[in-house]
Amino acid sequence: MNALTKTDFNFKGQTNVYHGKVRDVYSINNDTLVMVATDRISAFDVILPKGIPFKGQMLNQIAAKFLDATTDICPNWKLATPDPMVTVGLRCEGYPVEMIVRGYLCGSAWRSYKAGAREICGVKIPEGMKENQKFPTPIITPTTKAEIGEHDADISKEEIIAKGLVSKEEYEILEKYTMALFNRGTEMAAKRGLILVDTKYEFGKKDGKIYLMDEIHTPDSSRYFYAEGYKERFEKGEPQKQLSKEFVREWLMENGFQGKEGQKVPEMTEAKVAEISERYIELYENITGEKFNREQTNDIAKRIEENINQYLG
Repeated sequence: MNALTKTDFNFKGQTNVYHGKVRDVYSINNDTLVMVATDRISAFDVILPKGIPFKGQMLNQIAAKFLDATTDICPNWKLATPDPMVTVGLRCEGYPVEMIVRGYLCGSAWRSYKAGAREICGVKIPEGMKENQKFPTPIITPTTKAEIGEHDADISKEEIIAKGLVSKEEYEILEKYTMALFNRGTEMAAKRGLILVDTKYEFGKKDGKIYLMDEIHTPDSSRYFYAEGYKERFEKGEPQKQLSKEFVREWLMENGFQGKEGQKVPEMTEAKVAEISERYIELYENITGEKFNREQTNDIAKRIEENINQYLG
């Protein structure tokens, strides 16, 4: 099984390239972006040493499906998917914040709550809540968008506006879009027997208009629980059966890695890589309700390059 962990393309009209944690983004003529979802995997803001076969394809295809399913809520950047691992879209000026929305108390929010915090990003959290409990209404807990190698930092709505990161008027539009997208994602998940627990959205602006950017509702940017058995597990205080990248984080934590200085990533054996790949395929099929079609290619980079060149003409 091949995995694509690095790209180094040079397309006609290319003006810039940005290598993110998972995606490589090529700017064409300063108005179009070619986003390649690689098979890299990151956790605790660290890129792990081995790629996960088919992960990029899965993420790209899930995001494309949800982008297409939410165009009535807000405009998004997607123009086309010329390759299973590629989305081409409008180049927007991204806001320096990520809009994280949580329907349930879990993950990093639960870790903070357990440590005594009763406010996250300026949002007050009720006393007496338990892990994986549903919030009375979903909450928005934004973060700053970190540079490579740095950690995203929690920030409140008030700080975002006070620091001039986003104007008050525009932030209110981002909040409105965030909640509407989360509600749509929740409805779509429920049809698949899933609960959309939390997720993140990124927005940007082009010609004065706000667009939804990047990926949405993928297992890299979202957490899902299986609806069946949620209540029983919650009442017994048992871990929820979930669809997300959390299983990777849990494996790392069990092996003494949380992205802190001096910690070493545990060995990623071929068996572990194959297991993570299979888990991602399970995520894909559960989230989309479609059978995953493994694009087997000896030279993934060559296929991608040919497909993009054909699209760009």
